[in-house]
Amino acid sequence: MGLFDRLRGKDHPRVAFIGIDGVPFSLLSEHPEEFPNVAELADDGAAGSIDSIVPPESSACWPALTTGVNPGETGVYGFQDREVGSYDTYVPMGRDVQATRVWDRVTDAGRKATVMNVPVTFPPQRNVQRMVSGFLSPGVDKAAYPDDFRDHLQQMGYKIDVNAKLGHDDDKSAFMQDAHETLDKRYEAFTHYLKKDDWDLFFGVFMTTDRVNHFLFKDYERDGKNKDAFVEFYRKVDEYIGNIRDILPEDVTLVVASDHGFTSLDYEVHCNTWLEQEGWLSYESEDHDSLSDIAEESKAYSLIPGRFFINLEGREPRGSVPQDEYEQVRDELKDELEALEGPDGKKVAERVVVKEEAFRGNHDDIAPDLVVIPNHGFDLKSGFKGHDEVFGTGPRNGMHSFDNATLYIDDPDAEIEDADLYDIAPTILDLMEIDYARTELDGASLIHQ
Repeated sequence: MGLFDRLRGKDHPRVAFIGIDGVPFSLLSEHPEEFPNVAELADDGAAGSIDSIVPPESSACWPALTTGVNPGETGVYGFQDREVGSYDTYVPMGRDVQATRVWDRVTDAGRKATVMNVPVTFPPQRNVQRMVSGFLSPGVDKAAYPDDFRDHLQQMGYKIDVNAKLGHDDDKSAFMQDAHETLDKRYEAFTHYLKKDDWDLFFGVFMTTDRVNHFLFKDYERDGKNKDAFVEFYRKVDEYIGNIRDILPEDVTLVVASDHGFTSLDYEVHCNTWLEQEGWLSYESEDHDSLSDIAEESKAYSLIPGRFFINLEGREPRGSVPQDEYEQVRDELKDELEALEGPDGKKVAERVVVKEEAFRGNHDDIAPDLVVIPNHGFDLKSGFKGHDEVFGTGPRNGMHSFDNATLYIDDPDAEIEDADLYDIAPTILDLMEIDYARTELDGASLIHQ
């Protein structure tokens, strides 16, 4: 790094954010001998478990983490959202995020941002220094900007995501090989541009951790046959985080975080099947496969993950529940969800959240009326076909959790206590000494001086 860069750095503190999608804090913190680099990061700075958001699903979590506001402001509630006044659904992409991203605040302050592999950022923005979109993006040719950045990523064989279908195989060898290759290429690209040292904010996400967790987490937690492969993968993640920390200039603060926690999956819960069996949901024909197929007499339906909607008159096209019965019907559904038990006799719901408790903002017209935060072990699904039983199993053995997300801040002035995902964006802005109106954000800075 040249003299000019060192002087620039002293004038403007910088941040490198490394996302480790879906990594639970306990996985790293309880095994310092296996993961010495993050253990050292915790000793030198601050570390702790934080809460995710409602609902704890990556498509909603990353917009919330990168803006500091809830889905009522971002306009993104999950992997699949409902069109206003319609039963049509869509997969939210970057342009559907209605709140200001942290890197937009950085560029508005006249600084430079490099953004790599963040979920729900396609198509890549043109107002940043460089961006390659993450999860849900097509190939690198369309997901990277500018052209020289795209060309470099293509030449090095950069991969946006692992081939998750390989995880469905009983033998996880091919899946884990692909996971390692994806992680390696992500690390190679990250370090190349970290060393380029022409940015004020570097924001990169390792998504492969979430993929590995979905297919091997129970092996780790319950000593399954793939536990060694799981731990070996995470040793590499720890090594890469340590290497990244070592190459950062002194004026850069490293922040490492996940968007939600993870736990073992015992049962898939098919929520629309349950609604149908309990008389809440019916379809216009036996050949149904989407939300648009629900019948007018339906009182409720579900979208992933664990989002429940009253089929409300005046809001849904074929709404059957009158406005003056909304509260009563919602309370009835809430009570039944709270009472639902799995085959093992355990309650499915850890809690059921009403929309007013979780969502505030200008985009609550597509907000779910209820969100179930499940107890560990129950993964909530919401397909509209193919399941005759409420409880089942699938190829995945790990699931997201609201609790136990990860946050490390390489700054002794940081205090991570009673924190959640919304606190990350204001913390980054505070570290970079970029002004923002605190009332704009749902979180608060964790830097205390």
